[in-house]
Amino acid sequence: MKSPLLSIWATAVSLAFLSQPVQSAGGKQCVCELKNSERPFPIDKLDNIGTMASQCNRTITPDQMEEMDVLTLGLQRRLEQLKDSVAVLEKEDDGELYGAVSLRIIELEMAEVLDLMAKLKKTTQSNQQLGEATSSQIQNMMKDMQNLEEFDRMQVMKKHRENQRIKRDLAVCQKGLQVTPQPPTPARGHCPQGQLVSVSGPRTYTLTQYGTSYSYGTWGKDPNPPPGKENMYWLVALTSSNVYTNYIRQYSSLTTIVLGVGPIDTVIAPSNPTTNTIQGPNVVMYGDAVYYGCYNSPSICRFNMTARTVTNVALPQNSGFNNKFPFGYQEGSYGYTDLDFATDESGVWVIYASPDNFGNIIISKVLTDSPPALGKAWRTSLFKYTASNTFMACGVLYATRFLNKETEEIFYSFDTVTGEERYDLRIQIKKMQTNVQSLNYNPQDRMLYMYSDAYILSYDVIFRLVPAFAVFNFRRSFFESFGHFFKMTWFNNAENAPDGFSVTVALLDTFTNCLQVLQQLMSVFVTHVLRDGREAEPNGERKTREGGS
Repeated sequence: MKSPLLSIWATAVSLAFLSQPVQSAGGKQCVCELKNSERPFPIDKLDNIGTMASQCNRTITPDQMEEMDVLTLGLQRRLEQLKDSVAVLEKEDDGELYGAVSLRIIELEMAEVLDLMAKLKKTTQSNQQLGEATSSQIQNMMKDMQNLEEFDRMQVMKKHRENQRIKRDLAVCQKGLQVTPQPPTPARGHCPQGQLVSVSGPRTYTLTQYGTSYSYGTWGKDPNPPPGKENMYWLVALTSSNVYTNYIRQYSSLTTIVLGVGPIDTVIAPSNPTTNTIQGPNVVMYGDAVYYGCYNSPSICRFNMTARTVTNVALPQNSGFNNKFPFGYQEGSYGYTDLDFATDESGVWVIYASPDNFGNIIISKVLTDSPPALGKAWRTSLFKYTASNTFMACGVLYATRFLNKETEEIFYSFDTVTGEERYDLRIQIKKMQTNVQSLNYNPQDRMLYMYSDAYILSYDVIFRLVPAFAVFNFRRSFFESFGHFFKMTWFNNAENAPDGFSVTVALLDTFTNCLQVLQQLMSVFVTHVLRDGREAEPNGERKTREGGS
């Protein structure tokens, strides 16, 4: 194998030989000229770009930004002083010398304020001009760099940018695979399976049989199915302008809905639309009946899948419908999502808003009779438009919001048992598409069913099963009691102790008292924690005390 230095030397010798004139036999000279077919690299242009970049760095400094902050802060303080001086004058003006002096002080303070405002205006204009000039220079440098990139025949810069993009995508992917951070420790709840702490998945991710035709819709599984329909899945796509549809599609299994084979369509009404038509993507199925928002009406419709009959109940007066209080996201709102339906361990719920509650969410229990009826209602402080979706689990409303194209976040909860509201949840859901048109929870399989830009997805909902807070409270109570008895017994006995024997007796008394407290606390622990705790059975089920937390 030839050495690179030897190859370079050989090339140089060849070029030198070819560039020398050759004497022919007749006395004439032959000259060979070498010409480079490529354009010469404009090194002077690259130097100019480097010079301009250095000038930008010297021109824009942190001191300039700090000057703006100093002037703004000074103006704010002068205005506060001026306000105080005017208040003093109004309160203590005697109409004589004191008033004249106060007015003179206010005059001087106003002059200082005007001077600061003039400086701030001048600095702002200067910074604005500097920003515009710098922006123009940066754009010119970018154009020049793009022109220089034409000389990159090996596409080094293009491959470098591609590598950087792949690194960013890998970092985002790795972050998505990490465990969702748990929210703050919640208060003791009433949910049999514990507190909702994270959402993992997606477990299912596929287009429906419709392809990308219908971006609005919903899907799921009946949490209270009739015999013979335990494995069926249902799908509702808004086939008319992303607003309404008049039929429900069912599949015999998860495999058939993923493959899009063997659908069973059930038509609500032969004509479309009618009052009984489904409006909006927020639909649920419970007990072989479909609950949805009636078309162009502030009412709840219930469609019996077996009898194929529709009954309804009106929402309270002034309840929002027809896009008055929809869910929102970063770039707008999800159309016709005024009514959101949810299922949990106790049945069916409806989530809506009204001007009477300032557009904030209202939760109502839906009594699953025929016709349906509204039960107890709860008013929340969450403005409906700030949420992108909601669902219920164990009587707790959870609301999501749009974080970015890859992530939806459960940020809010309302407990209908305790009335407690929380805005500090940080439970993230990884998305595969940008928008989420519907979100339903099934208490039977503890799955979240999502419809996202014509795709259907499912997620596992993770609950906390161990009442760790009870162990913490027990341990804290024990050490607090131990410290209390130690201090009381030690100081009370040792203060008048004539010798070390009395002190030893005092310590023994303290230890005995602490043992008694420990026995009492252990009794409380066994009674209220272990008896109420969830002990895992071999089949995965958990025993709970009837009505227990």
